[in-house]
Amino acid sequence: MRKLSLLSIALASMFAAGAAQAQQGGTRLRGEVEAMNGSVLTLKTAEGRETRVALAPGFSTGGVVPAKASDIAKGAFIGVGAKPQPDGTLLAVQVLIFPEAMRGTGEGHRPWAVLPDATMTNATVAETVSRVDGANLVLSYPGGEQKVAITPEATILMAAPAEASELKPGAQIAMTATRQADGSYSTSRVTVAKGGARLPF
Repeated sequence: MRKLSLLSIALASMFAAGAAQAQQGGTRLRGEVEAMNGSVLTLKTAEGRETRVALAPGFSTGGVVPAKASDIAKGAFIGVGAKPQPDGTLLAVQVLIFPEAMRGTGEGHRPWAVLPDATMTNATVAETVSRVDGANLVLSYPGGEQKVAITPEATILMAAPAEASELKPGAQIAMTATRQADGSYSTSRVTVAKGGARLPF
């Protein structure tokens, strides 16, 4: 139960709305682990910078693994980062299939600061229509619904357990961190990609 709770915290952080992240003063970091020395992690960011991150005592580690559009069932609770389309529907950029224990996490539809004009929708799948190249979904949340198209270009992820020992050189990770006065960062949650998963944002 505790592992599931820690996983939930890490994944909720990963897919939090951009507005909430801005309010908390967090900085989104992703990249590859270069070294792990005690409680300090050295990360080569996606922009090529070497960044030191202090891991808070008792920090949590969560994982994500690749999933497919066919894994998204009616009634599932998912988070979708998407771009608006001219017809008012959404085009999924990245999707997380939440574990049942996280149903209701960040539920709703809001701006997603990770990409210009993008949105984040955490909601229940009310309808799903499979296509050869993906799926069309209707996402329902209190006060509204969104129609979402999932294409092969979308990154689809599913929650998975992870241990701190997996934060080794070469591992792909993402986190929301707090910048320190000396230019380094600190965080209490890290998400690691497993099984070939990629973390685009």
